[in-house]
Amino acid sequence: MSKLILNPEYGLYERNGQAFCSSRQVAVEFEKEHYNVLRDIENLDCSEEFRALNFEVSSYRSEQNKKMPEILMTKDGFTFLVMGYRGKKAAVFKEAYIRRFNEMERFIQSLQATKIEFPAFTDAIMAAHEEPKHYHFSNEINMIYRIVLGVDAKKYREQCGIPKGEVIKPYLSLEQIKAIETLQRVDIGLIVAITDYEQRKRTLMQYYEQMKLKRIA
Repeated sequence: MSKLILNPEYGLYERNGQAFCSSRQVAVEFEKEHYNVLRDIENLDCSEEFRALNFEVSSYRSEQNKKMPEILMTKDGFTFLVMGYRGKKAAVFKEAYIRRFNEMERFIQSLQATKIEFPAFTDAIMAAHEEPKHYHFSNEINMIYRIVLGVDAKKYREQCGIPKGEVIKPYLSLEQIKAIETLQRVDIGLIVAITDYEQRKRTLMQYYEQMKLKRIA
């Protein structure tokens, strides 16, 4: 099973291109006891098919290092659950969470786009070198990371406490992912057109500055 990754910008989890929140998060946001939220999920009057698709039994470690149950739920599962939660404060939380789910889904779409286009990116690098080396690939993607993030992947992992060797993209913001997606797409053409690395870097940096100016405007 693929790893469940918490996105710090939205406070939601992502795995295999799908967004989730946990029953513990619902308990905190809606100011309920976690065991009551688990009971509410168990008592939902939904079909077994809907339950299987939208609620997943999981677990976490308590402060006493005890294994405790929790439920991971999709946006549909979350919406079905909180339909019964009443009051103005609950309404505010519902709107906020649904908005976060929608934003997280847009983030995942951009994340998937960078993955889909990555083979074309690596093909361009291979075509540009008679004998492609491992560092040709790492240098190129780290150049884009430095432009967008200010640091390479290794340094970003260290700064954010991400395990060594783990892909950093799921931990980025939507704005950062979109910028990397765009620069990666532009660089595919530049690798073929501009053989000099430093010139390619300057071109991408100028393009990125133009992107930022357009956002401000």
